[in-house]
Amino acid sequence: MPSPDGGTEDVVADPWAAVRTPEDLGRFLARVRQDHGLTQEELAQDLGGRRYVSEIENGKPGLYTERLFQMLRLLGVRLRAEQIR
Repeated sequence: MPSPDGGTEDVVADPWAAVRTPEDLGRFLARVRQDHGLTQEELAQDLGGRRYVSEIENGKPGLYTERLFQMLRLLGVRLRAEQIR
């Protein structure tokens, strides 16, 4: 699969998750982070802080994510997250 920089990305065998809630997405992202051998602190260096990473991985509710997942449910949209390498 082509990547934005023109290279190719290999899709890892079956590393996907159905995402129905912020918690589902958070669990998936935590697993992918761990697969990359990163701690929350290491990932947070690029994202603005460990607390932010922790809140995402724990599916902390927020207006944006609550409305996003409500919209997906109302429109009958299934969201799927897939790890690529």
